[in-house]
Amino acid sequence: MPAKVTSLTPEPFARALRELGEMRWRAGISADEIGSPQRIAPHSVAIAAELMADDESIASGRLILLHDPAGNDAWGGTFRLVTYVRAEVDLEMVTDPLLPDVAWSWFTEALESHGCNATALAGTVTASYGRGFGEMADDPDRADVELRSSWTPRLDGNHPLTPHLFAWQDLLGQVAGEPPLPPGVASLPVGRHS
Repeated sequence: MPAKVTSLTPEPFARALRELGEMRWRAGISADEIGSPQRIAPHSVAIAAELMADDESIASGRLILLHDPAGNDAWGGTFRLVTYVRAEVDLEMVTDPLLPDVAWSWFTEALESHGCNATALAGTVTASYGRGFGEMADDPDRADVELRSSWTPRLDGNHPLTPHLFAWQDLLGQVAGEPPLPPGVASLPVGRHS
């Protein structure tokens, strides 16, 4: 990772690609570059990530960075970050009417806690419950929370992409019930419940 930088790559986007390539993800997160949308902006890069615990995926997500040097009126800037994050949650959580508000606060607090300069926040939170039937009747019931969001980051020489990447990895941990720990604090290994 990251996407290939050529002589035609605008410097602000090349700088963001370098920061993405240098990102040190928290333990348990594996991130890989994937295909990015080609028609939304002249320049884009996308990653897919999974947060693992005890050899199982507990959250997954995608993050897309779009760049249009001419700017985009809908974004209110030259960059746009778009994300999708999903994790399985306890069955009781999915019926809590406050879950969408809480999940949205995880997103906004992650941006704030990393000092991200972000505007034009938009998104949805979906809580879903599924039960198997027929050949899947023996499968356990599932409850998921999914957050889709986008925001316009200010990215320049004084405002790097890195804080937004840290905020996104915090969000991935929050939806999985694995919030970030304060510096110098280590988590104790515990068994996950089914």
